[in-house]
Amino acid sequence: MAEKRVVSTQEKQGFSTQDLILVAVLLAAGAVLKLTVSSFLTFAGMKPNFMIAMYCLAIILVRPKLFQAVIIGFITGLISQIPMLNATPLVNLASETLGALACGILVLALANVARSNFAAQSVAFPAVITFLSTVVSGYTFALIVGCGINGLGVAQVLVMYVPMVIGTAGMNAVCAAILTPVLKKALKRA
Repeated sequence: MAEKRVVSTQEKQGFSTQDLILVAVLLAAGAVLKLTVSSFLTFAGMKPNFMIAMYCLAIILVRPKLFQAVIIGFITGLISQIPMLNATPLVNLASETLGALACGILVLALANVARSNFAAQSVAFPAVITFLSTVVSGYTFALIVGCGINGLGVAQVLVMYVPMVIGTAGMNAVCAAILTPVLKKALKRA
């Protein structure tokens, strides 16, 4: 009987096997969608970034600890190093890690604020989290490329990238709003 208590305590401290599989499948789906469908959904230079949308979905569904969310973002950044997924090596390591950290913070904060089932189940919950996380990731990417690599000023970069970052964030938010309830139902998660 004592062994069962130790196992259940250990399970609460880490991901379950189902959580790990879900994260892996969503990140793989994000990579495949980015390579295939993403280009067809381009509008005025903006397109969804399925890598960001999928790690946000994973974090929203699994609700990991902040350190685990950072690891999910870092792994996404590593996957993004595949040449066909990334034109700027190593920049995604920072942008996806910070985006996932923002997502983890927002999931925890909104879950604590919105204790009622209605607020946590609403379509707005994943859409807002994904939108804001994409903005953090997008602007981190833009600032590293614009300021660090191209030598532009911070204000100039912030203004130049508004349409791209906000457009991508909006498309990712719609993707998360559509897929979260479907995945929650399929996975029987609250």
